[in-house]
Amino acid sequence: MTWARHASPTLEQGRFAEARANERVHYAIQNRKAALTVACHSSDAQDCANLLAMLGLDTMDENGAISTPAE
Repeated sequence: MTWARHASPTLEQGRFAEARANERVHYAIQNRKAALTVACHSSDAQDCANLLAMLGLDTMDENGAISTPAE
């Protein structure tokens, strides 16, 4: 017995791409908030840089969004 698929592969790929894009936006916002929190609670610039590096928030893209090294 075979099952009929109701969604086309193109539609499914579009949904997955949209979900991945939404996830990237969510994590960019979350990472920016984390970096701002660290910056506000750091004692100086070196302390801030060290803490951001420990959290993996030490890289920024061309838009100024903080990203993890794995991205």
